[in-house]
Amino acid sequence: MNRIDACFARLKAEGRTGLIPFVTAGDPHPDWTADILHALVRAGASLLELGVPFSDPMADGPVIQKASERALARGVNLKHTLDIVSAFRQQDQETPVVLMGYLNPVEYFGYEAFAKAAADAGVDGVLLVDCPPEEAEQAHALLRQHGIQQIFLASPTTTDARIGAMARLAQGYVYYVSFAGITGADRLVLDDANERIDRLKQLLPTPLAVGFGIKTAEQAAAFKGHADAVVVGSALVEALSHANSRDEAATIAQQFMQPLSKSLAE
Repeated sequence: MNRIDACFARLKAEGRTGLIPFVTAGDPHPDWTADILHALVRAGASLLELGVPFSDPMADGPVIQKASERALARGVNLKHTLDIVSAFRQQDQETPVVLMGYLNPVEYFGYEAFAKAAADAGVDGVLLVDCPPEEAEQAHALLRQHGIQQIFLASPTTTDARIGAMARLAQGYVYYVSFAGITGADRLVLDDANERIDRLKQLLPTPLAVGFGIKTAEQAAAFKGHADAVVVGSALVEALSHANSRDEAATIAQQFMQPLSKSLAE
């Protein structure tokens, strides 16, 4: 069983809502990312999303854009991101890792070469922001061949036709964007989001994770009983940007996560 499926099966059996932190590979420093990932797991992360730095992250707000810029300035690319996953896997063989990024670096790497390299590194899933299900056949087939699940995005504006295409291809989980916009914005409306989540869960065969705009333990807890997992990204990336050392980065990650993890466990 894929680690993502095992993770959500365990969460369901325990009656818990998962917590999925997002960090950008190589930020605030390439040598610290694996340690940050371990700290997040210690603090209760169910699954990890690792952003691949990209020069034109169209769906990301200023916090994650700046994180990508800092990582790129340090020379971090898709290959280095896979190296980070490999380093993480030396100590953690259980926690699922999903790469989140854009098509361009994957196309440059080569679909088949990327799928093999990602599998060898220990990647469990890939979310390509600009690869909707109706355009995903080539990538989906190659990833699946190597045991990697392709994760798709849904939003309040996702059409029924796209949801249908998603239902046919979806594996692992679907990432529900709680509103149409960029990451990290301040427009989260909990009641509306939960209503849409409940509807989508009736239409999709996979678990549903919700993200975009979640910054506090109270916001995360409001999705219990609706979403299968909660994703926290921009607020964590912003907190990590102030770290001045490897140990400080790990401490910030752990301290940021603990109240979120506690709120979902209560």
